[in-house]
Amino acid sequence: MTQITRRSALALPAALLPLAARAQAPWPNQAVKIVVPFAAGGSTDVSTRMLAPKMQQMLGQSVVIDNRSGAGGTIGSAAVAKAAPDGYTFLMGTISTHVLAVGLYGPRLPYDPEKDFIAVAPTVMVPICITVHPSLGVTDLAGFIALLRANPGKYAYGTGGAGGSAHIGAVAFLNAIGAEATHVPYRGSGPMLSDMLGGQVAACFDTPALIAPHHQAGRLRCLAVATAARSGLMPDVPTAAEAGLPGYKAYSWFGLFAPAGTPAPIVARMNEVTRTALLEPATAARFVEQDLPPIAEGSPEQFAAFLHQELADWVPVVRASGATAG
Repeated sequence: MTQITRRSALALPAALLPLAARAQAPWPNQAVKIVVPFAAGGSTDVSTRMLAPKMQQMLGQSVVIDNRSGAGGTIGSAAVAKAAPDGYTFLMGTISTHVLAVGLYGPRLPYDPEKDFIAVAPTVMVPICITVHPSLGVTDLAGFIALLRANPGKYAYGTGGAGGSAHIGAVAFLNAIGAEATHVPYRGSGPMLSDMLGGQVAACFDTPALIAPHHQAGRLRCLAVATAARSGLMPDVPTAAEAGLPGYKAYSWFGLFAPAGTPAPIVARMNEVTRTALLEPATAARFVEQDLPPIAEGSPEQFAAFLHQELADWVPVVRASGATAG
């Protein structure tokens, strides 16, 4: 062996030491990124940013929020599905990206919500509420149902877009009561609300955060909230079950996902960190103020089982609605 060769052989293990040290370093040893597949300022983005400070404190590393919007959240979701499963890229998925998109896109969906992701932790359950314009003359859900049944197809309802959780919730409502109404999809909840206040549509399906100020002012009348619990913003409004329609549900939810193949210890740790962040008093108070009810319980396995059931429940409703991604 020549002198140069001996020196190279001796230097090689030393050169590899930094790489080995990095490979064996405890996770996390760099910033953790959470992709939000929607634009900044929406409820998915806001809720994720509220969790980030506590998560960052617990992990001892920066938590970076990366907004990658487009195609109903599927662009950002697809990017995470293809990301390295090393514990440094996560997705704040929703019912839209992981359930409704399956029915809307069909085989064109660039990922499988169950095979390409690991469910880490649920974060928020956002109710959808049924609201009417006062000019309709109904004061409760029973009256609205009777009106729709007596006048098939006469009345129009608005949502923030075709194929969203509000639209699919409305379809489920009409299926449950055996009635017909005309869907008017808008390019977002803002334009829909404007027409709703003006009486251009008789009813709408959207979140309590959007409706509450107008319900309280008497400009709109919310008839029911379609989750098991009443809204903290409108405690006077009954749940659908209380209003005489047991079994009906309509909501959106958010939850943290990791690329398939992410190590189980990292998934377990992120589940713990997420749940702890949701329970932190100041953060919990902010969630209440925004009417974003947190889900601070559930293991990764329970969240995966929940997702599986959601797919079974909602994908047939999406397909029956005729809504597509275009």
